[in-house]
Amino acid sequence: MKQRDPPKSHYKLDVELDRLSNLPCHIIDQILQHMPIKEAVRTSVLSTKWRYKSSALGHLVFDHQCVSGRNQTTFVNIVDHVLLLHTGPIHMFKLSNRDFLATSDIDRWILYLSRCSVKEFILEIWKGPRFTIPSCLFSLQEMTHLELFNCLLKPSLTFKGFRSLKSLDIQHVTLAQDVFEKLIVCCPLLERLTLMNFDGFTDLNIDAPNLQFFDVGGSFEDVNFVNTLNLTVVSIALYEHGPNQQRRSPRNSGNLVKVFAQLPHVQRLEIQSHFLKYLAAGVVSGKLPKPCLDLNFLSIRVYFSDWEEVLTAVFLLRSSPSLQELEILVRPDEQPAAGKTNFSVNDNCNGPFAQLRLVKISGISDIEIQVDFIRFLLSNSPMLEKMIVKPASVNWELVKKLLRFKRASANAEMIYLDP
Repeated sequence: MKQRDPPKSHYKLDVELDRLSNLPCHIIDQILQHMPIKEAVRTSVLSTKWRYKSSALGHLVFDHQCVSGRNQTTFVNIVDHVLLLHTGPIHMFKLSNRDFLATSDIDRWILYLSRCSVKEFILEIWKGPRFTIPSCLFSLQEMTHLELFNCLLKPSLTFKGFRSLKSLDIQHVTLAQDVFEKLIVCCPLLERLTLMNFDGFTDLNIDAPNLQFFDVGGSFEDVNFVNTLNLTVVSIALYEHGPNQQRRSPRNSGNLVKVFAQLPHVQRLEIQSHFLKYLAAGVVSGKLPKPCLDLNFLSIRVYFSDWEEVLTAVFLLRSSPSLQELEILVRPDEQPAAGKTNFSVNDNCNGPFAQLRLVKISGISDIEIQVDFIRFLLSNSPMLEKMIVKPASVNWELVKKLLRFKRASANAEMIYLDP
């Protein structure tokens, strides 16, 4: 009897498996790195060449994709299984869980990682109280990137910092004042620092000679930059303690001069929430003693009901001769600012904002001081190309008024966006 040929579908499957088996090793590694960890483990059944590849993955990510349709016991088993069978170095480990995990499980995994040469460690605990970081994590001296969410940091007295750390991102964290300062100063290679929603300390004393990027948002009393000559990108948001409390009275005076004397090379600056109020403490008329020569992008939230804040914003603009892009976010006004709305500047042939090309203003209202501020910008920006205005509410009378303003730049385009 003549033997029947296998179905063509079998040939197609064999060809596909051969193609997968013959892929170069570095291509297989790249494919696995872009797959969810549970799917990467399943590829071990494809062929002998794929069998042990998943056990040598250098990047391990355990997140919501691991528990899709599964319970937390299964999630814990997945992490245990992958770590138990893992061979080779672990370059990056990420654990992000939106359900409750036993601290004993997390402690066990971190203890395992402390015996490896982990370069990047990310821990996001979305539910439950602050997770206390075990002391063994602070022994990871080869780590270059650290992210912690909803954690309590209390290293031992013998902790000497992370000598190789270049990027630190800590959010919703608790740590003491001395711990925070030691953490920063004992990371000599630190280049990027993100700090959001913290407690346990009130002063931001940043001593980081290699720091280039700084992003902070929280409730604090004071900020000092020491030895930060390489800092070029800064975003600062000063939050209120609570929605019903009065606005913060800054502790120090002359903060505008102090802060910018400590940031001589800042290029991009975002002043959010109530930080402009902090800068306005003790402000005096005029420009900064030393201009911000490198500042080319400024985003600033202004409370126009506070005349000192408005003046501080003007002084900062006058001290930024290289500014090319300006973003103004208007805080809601309860009443017009007291005092004369006079934004006059020293006359010179180039104009006060000689390089300003783009202005974005959001939340503007038909209030005299706000309208005069726009007039001030239009009449003193000879290189302006575009001004984008997004009012707090639809107001066509305001639009007509803005369109009639004299412009120092013949090419300045006014663009209105619906709120």
